[in-house]
Amino acid sequence: MIRESVLHMDDNLIVINKPPGLAVQGGTGITRSVDGMLDALRFEAPERPRLVHRLDKDTSGVLVLARGASQAAKLTSVFRSKTARKVYWTIVVGVPEPKDGKIDLALAKMPGAKGERVVPEPDGGKRAVTYYRTVEKASRKAAWLVMEPETGRTHQLRVHALALETPIMGDGKYGGAEAFLKGPG
Repeated sequence: MIRESVLHMDDNLIVINKPPGLAVQGGTGITRSVDGMLDALRFEAPERPRLVHRLDKDTSGVLVLARGASQAAKLTSVFRSKTARKVYWTIVVGVPEPKDGKIDLALAKMPGAKGERVVPEPDGGKRAVTYYRTVEKASRKAAWLVMEPETGRTHQLRVHALALETPIMGDGKYGGAEAFLKGPG
């Protein structure tokens, strides 16, 4: 299954298309993860591929893996130094106003009955910055956004989209029922 997700491979890295619902790393209640399947991506290489960044379990997208320790150190340095440009495409329910902009809203992790949630916390949270641009809209019901985080906080894009009053489509954890389009009738 994981080999079918390979988009690119060379001597230094492997790029995969991570599907939604697949965790990048294991944890409580996680039985299947990219990290747990990395041996299947060795392709005769002497070393097991290594994770250099993460995506949320519910997020689909491109995941870069290093093909060895030295490549992992270099790629990790690129991600930490913020020289890598991260671009996310998302569909949101509603159309943000303004259509383009910068969200500078500090975030904090808060425990809760249904697990940890990230919430806006202007006074005690960690600074989180996201630039966004509306690419297209479907009436006033939905919009396709390009989101580029300057920082990399947990669930940052999900909470920032909600701060625009346009939850990411299908994100029931943060957007609740408003994250789903209502059908006709």
